[in-house]
Amino acid sequence: MKRLEVIYEDNHLIAINKPAGALVQGDDTGDRPISDEVKFYIKHRYAKPGDVFLGLIHRIDRPVSGVLIFARTSKALTRMNELFRNKEMDKEYLAISQERPQPMEGKIKNYIWNNPEKGRVSILPKIGRRTKDAKLAETDYKLIGEIEGHHLIQVFPKSGRKHQIRAHMAHIDCIIIGDMRYGKRKPTDDKSVGLHCRSMSFIHPIKKERVRIVAEPPKIQLWNKFRGLIEEI
Repeated sequence: MKRLEVIYEDNHLIAINKPAGALVQGDDTGDRPISDEVKFYIKHRYAKPGDVFLGLIHRIDRPVSGVLIFARTSKALTRMNELFRNKEMDKEYLAISQERPQPMEGKIKNYIWNNPEKGRVSILPKIGRRTKDAKLAETDYKLIGEIEGHHLIQVFPKSGRKHQIRAHMAHIDCIIIGDMRYGKRKPTDDKSVGLHCRSMSFIHPIKKERVRIVAEPPKIQLWNKFRGLIEEI
């Protein structure tokens, strides 16, 4: 596990820049989740006796990097869950694709259905009898620039469905670099995908002031080439 990068911290919330490949929550792989690392950090930084409370507010796919926020109190957890449920959380992602989106700026709106047989989600124009549990999903995107045959795309998911950005980018023929689950044939060297949660902006659940948490993309060649463009956004 890479060293924990804490990017925001107060008595109510803690946010980290999750590295690609880190597991958010325990699963059947048996790998140690990064939530355990955050608990360890809090326990030792503040010399807390006993168990540390840490509430999982949202998730990021394992091969994706970026802003990951946890609640340090049950009150903050309840109120942050309400923000997500009421779509009062502004999320900004960056995606890298070899394909240029057409049009270069637009909105994707359709239904996403979790297909248990394929281990991935499917994009649907409408809900059917077999897919009655499909959920409406909406994503805005904008092409930022092209360097050496790769395109940097700014993405704003308006809903929070499973694999939403990855599936939506593939739906418009802009498969994210390294995303073999949604159509790429070749993985990246570190098995990550070219998707990064760059920022989350919201009204703090306790302080009632606007907070914007920003995470820098991974310091690897794929992202380094776009560093100048990203700083100008």
